[in-house]
Amino acid sequence: QVQLVESGGGSVQAGGSLRLSCAASGRTISSSAMAWFRQTPGKEREFVAAISWSGSTTYFVDAVKVRFTISRDNAKNTMYLQMNSLKPEDTAVYFCAAVVTTGSNTYYSASRRYENWGQGTQVTVSS
Repeated sequence: QVQLVESGGGSVQAGGSLRLSCAASGRTISSSAMAWFRQTPGKEREFVAAISWSGSTTYFVDAVKVRFTISRDNAKNTMYLQMNSLKPEDTAVYFCAAVVTTGSNTYYSASRRYENWGQGTQVTVSS
């Protein structure tokens, strides 16, 4: 079982940037597709971005395309989310997730496909 820990959240003004990290322990993530989700109070968890285990394939929700970048360093067992041009509507708790996959280009946008989750990190963007 892999444990995931998010970090890098905080409070920024609109237009600012943050870089979230998701550090894994317990086993390697080199064969896992990974993703970022976010959630605000009273709403369902929302998909943000995903990356295949090879890093060759990425996918973003339309709301963050161009502004966010997802990447991973399998040697460091860590995934990242670079968030630029942040908007107040990006305010949420951000969660990372992982699931072992067989395809090097496989990723998922549905939360039910992921088996391992972190505890989340708060991102607050003020106008």
